[in-house]
Amino acid sequence: MIDSTVISLYAKQLKLPTLSLYPDVVRQAEEFGWGYEDFLCELLRRELKQREDKQRQRLLKQAHFTLDKSLDIFDFERLANVDAAYVWQLANGEFVERKENIILVGNPGTGKTHIAIGLGRRLCGLGYRVSYYNAAALVTQLSEAQQDRQLCKITRSLNRSDLLILDELSYLSFTRSQSELLFHVLSERNERGSVIITTNLEFSKWGELFPDSMMTAALVDRLTHNAHILDMKGPSYRLEDRLKKQCSSKKNLVDQAKGKDDNN
Repeated sequence: MIDSTVISLYAKQLKLPTLSLYPDVVRQAEEFGWGYEDFLCELLRRELKQREDKQRQRLLKQAHFTLDKSLDIFDFERLANVDAAYVWQLANGEFVERKENIILVGNPGTGKTHIAIGLGRRLCGLGYRVSYYNAAALVTQLSEAQQDRQLCKITRSLNRSDLLILDELSYLSFTRSQSELLFHVLSERNERGSVIITTNLEFSKWGELFPDSMMTAALVDRLTHNAHILDMKGPSYRLEDRLKKQCSSKKNLVDQAKGKDDNN
């Protein structure tokens, strides 16, 4: 008779933790009349699933998403120029395999960050390495790394990502040194790795961000080559949500006041 502790020990030494949970699979095997191959297949399936789940959680943690956003809860009907089916097609990760970019352009509050993070989280689930940065935060980090002579380290880290998400590239004025650093990062990824960028500014206004017009033109040209450009113009989600809350709050106050009058 085999001691269950021996099996648990082997599972630990082989780094196969789900094998130690074999009694549950034994019960299933007895219930459904499985053979040895069915039993082994189920054990291996569980081990693979656990590894995939752990990898997914690790990739999500490494991505450093600031918000928990999902495509499943995004209201695409609010955007006249964005096709939901098209975005879901992008979520399968083929654009990353082809080293293509996605650029979301539109006014504030229309869900650009929501879609960017939603796509990023889906791709983490598919096993892709994703890095999420606010544009201003990344530029600051690059500048500090350059001063500390650690720029190569952070650049290598960014290059290892299958997808770089650069959020809120808008209403910022970079110094020449900062713009050169960002240009270098994005140029390094050209046809080597994908980028998702969210911005409030049309391409013709990117000169307001970067002091060098030639550098700006080159950057736009590289980013938009084989890029998926989503027109995110539409009503502000945040403004409408705030107005709904205000109306709801006023209605509650009116109802409370009316209730007091009725009691009197």
